[in-house]
Amino acid sequence: MKRRDFIKKAGIGTAAVAATAVNAPYVIAKKKTTIKWRMQTYAGPALAAHVIKPSIDAFNKAANGEMVIELYNADQLVPHGELFRAVQRGTIDACQSDDDSIAAPVDVAVFAAYFPFASRYSLDVPALFHWYGLDKIWEEAYAEVDGVTWLSAGAWDPCNFATSKPIRHVSDLKGLRMYMFPTGGRFMRQFGVVPMSLPYEDVQMAIQTGELDGVAWSGITEDYTVGWADVTKYYLTNPISGAWAGSYFVHTASWEALPEHLKTLFKLSIDSSHYYRLHWYWWGEAHYRTKGGKLKLTSIPKEEWKQVEDAALKFWDEIAAKSPRNAKVVKILKEYAKTMKEAGPPYRY
Repeated sequence: MKRRDFIKKAGIGTAAVAATAVNAPYVIAKKKTTIKWRMQTYAGPALAAHVIKPSIDAFNKAANGEMVIELYNADQLVPHGELFRAVQRGTIDACQSDDDSIAAPVDVAVFAAYFPFASRYSLDVPALFHWYGLDKIWEEAYAEVDGVTWLSAGAWDPCNFATSKPIRHVSDLKGLRMYMFPTGGRFMRQFGVVPMSLPYEDVQMAIQTGELDGVAWSGITEDYTVGWADVTKYYLTNPISGAWAGSYFVHTASWEALPEHLKTLFKLSIDSSHYYRLHWYWWGEAHYRTKGGKLKLTSIPKEEWKQVEDAALKFWDEIAAKSPRNAKVVKILKEYAKTMKEAGPPYRY
């Protein structure tokens, strides 16, 4: 082919391509909208930095711009006692808390937080939910409530008394004004404890001013982490429960709108939080007892403390009488306790 002919033909082809490009429709790629959730935890800033923030930060990173969860601390968006209703209305999309203190309108809410002596160790809680059927019971209970979906329960720290006065006998509990969860406080009233309810961020000042004698809201790890060890003097080693049981709740419409891969990612972030707390609290409860340096440890003799443990079993039966579902949970708790005792160390000593 002559050079002149080649240039001519090449020019015709180029013009054709250009014409095609000019006449082609102009397409704008649709940009995906980032899904945004608002989530509130029961915890204040210092505690949230451990119990949830790392898992939510990881979720936001892994979601890669498809979704962002804005995390808020205790009482930051709504008062803690209104948290369940806020999720139900869709004011917020999710929360992390126990059923008991957010007044969840289900019969099993009473077993959340610190149901007296239901657990001895933190691993008891996931064992009960995953292997003894409590997860199915919770799913059934919340299926009866519009607007809220229960996703998962996990374990936190034990419940011990940190006080400005020493406790060495059951009689020393009489008259103590304590910041407590609803059910645990109701149980301890029979021993003279006066449960008090106030905003989380006000607790430390209330102890300093004498409005409170202490807290029975956590184990020693939280006492040091959130500053309560700075305003109390004594720590009672006898726990009224071995682990706080808390859950994750989501607004049903928000949850159902998520694609499956983001649902899976959120559940994985929950599991990440559950795992972190297991080892953090297990480390902290021993570390601060032995190396904390701020709180003096006291104990009620085992024989004397047994009257509190025996009273818990009577309390269980009272709760079981409230509904058939509650009776089912109490039956599981009794079966579990019997199994752990028969298994012996290290399950029960």
